[in-house]
This record gives sequence, structure tokens and C-alpha cells, in this order.
Amino acid sequence: MGGRILLVEDEGNILEAIGFILSRAGWEVQGHGNGATALDAVARTGPDLIVLDVMLPGRSGLEILRDLRARPETAELPVLMLTAKGQARDRETALELGANAYLTKPFSNADLLATVTRLAEARAATGRG
Repeated sequence: MGGRILLVEDEGNILEAIGFILSRAGWEVQGHGNGATALDAVARTGPDLIVLDVMLPGRSGLEILRDLRARPETAELPVLMLTAKGQARDRETALELGANAYLTKPFSNADLLATVTRLAEARAATGRG
């Protein structure tokens, strides 16, 4: 499939592992580790899809997601939320705020790739990808 993914994740080992998995599958991956500057990173990189951790330094992924959905230029951008928080309420909140998908750490490589592929295919089908 391919395209640009912005991976917003503050844990270096997770960022490196996910980046490797996605790069190997043909994606161009940019990593960013700070919630406070994540929106600037989105504007700078122009990703086709965002993989966004919930718990970040500076700002939470949920706050970032809320801002992404409020901006016309990112309102339709696919966002996959990643988190160690597996409670049903956390998932509901993310989906209510406009997340396109939600994976709980730890997750399988296959689940990550399948979810990213599904989101990219859905975006392409709408003519935005």
C-alpha cells in the first residue's frame, strides 16, 4: 500500500519497533515523541495516516485527536490510537472523538498492519488518499 505515516509515540523502543514493521511493509514513517508539538509535526509532514499514542508528554493523544478533528485540513485524516490503557471507556472516548481505529498494547504485528492497511484503503476509496 505505502504512503506517509506519522507515528506519535514517546517510548523509543515502541517507536522503533512500529517504525520498522511499517517501513518493511512499504510505508514512509516519521516518528514524533512529544504531544505538545504533535500538531506542528502533522502540519510539517503532511501524513496520509497518523498512529497516535494516548499517553504522551505535553498533551494527551485524545487532546491531539480532538484538535485534529476540529481542523478542516485534518478532519478526515485517518487516526489509529495506540494505548496501554485497555479499559472500554478509553476506547469509547477515543472513538467518540473521531479515532478511526484503536489498538491496545501489546498488539500483534499482524493486527497493526491489518488495521493500517484497512484505514489506508478506506481513505483511498473516498478519493482522499
